[in-house]
Amino acid sequence: MNRFENKVTLVTGAASGMGKATCERFAAEGGSVFAVDIDPDGLALIADSISAAGGTIATQVCNVAKKEDCVAAINGAVETFGKLDTLANIAGIVRFNHTTDLSEEEWNLVLAINLSGPMFLSQAAIPHLLETHGSIVNVCSNAGLMGQAFTAAYCASKGGLVQLTRSMAMEFMKKPIRINAVCPGGTDTAMNKSIHFPDDVDWDLITRYSTPRGMAPAEDLASAIAYIASDEAKTVHGSIFSVDNGLMAG
Repeated sequence: MNRFENKVTLVTGAASGMGKATCERFAAEGGSVFAVDIDPDGLALIADSISAAGGTIATQVCNVAKKEDCVAAINGAVETFGKLDTLANIAGIVRFNHTTDLSEEEWNLVLAINLSGPMFLSQAAIPHLLETHGSIVNVCSNAGLMGQAFTAAYCASKGGLVQLTRSMAMEFMKKPIRINAVCPGGTDTAMNKSIHFPDDVDWDLITRYSTPRGMAPAEDLASAIAYIASDEAKTVHGSIFSVDNGLMAG
């Protein structure tokens, strides 16, 4: 398939996990990818890999917690490729802690990356996406749809991103742009493998938001993002997709 031929996608969190898999998927389907991340070494690796496979990619270091970096990333994509068709907001961070132990620094960092970043990127991207009749795909989480113990900041940020998605979708209902979200469950990524739990965590509460089907490969989430961004989903707008191995089924 070449669903993204002659189309430009900006992917945040592109150096690893879902972001990396999404870059690979869009490039494999003929798209030009503008990959951004805070990790320059990771960006170099994904750029080399996609270029070696014959794909088209450019990279830019970006800290999505900073509005100026978000604006610069959108400008960089448009300056490099001449337009923007899709914004995939994938960069994220999670912290597990007792709510009473959560520091101001941790709270602000999680909300800055998971919620403020997508907001500022969307602000800068929307004028360009209106020109191309493009789309925004926000990667939220099932933590934005249900309560999860020991993740107050993460749940708040992802719940906020779900509502940001819905709000923007309503605001631009009459405009030629589509805005949707994907809510993964546990995904096999470096971020999830490096999670640190409090020493006295109650594991019975943790198992309430896990599924016997286990973690999904990052490539499965990339497939969902690619579908939502493609013309096959031309009537999909304001939707929140759970891709979580059945966690929300009950």
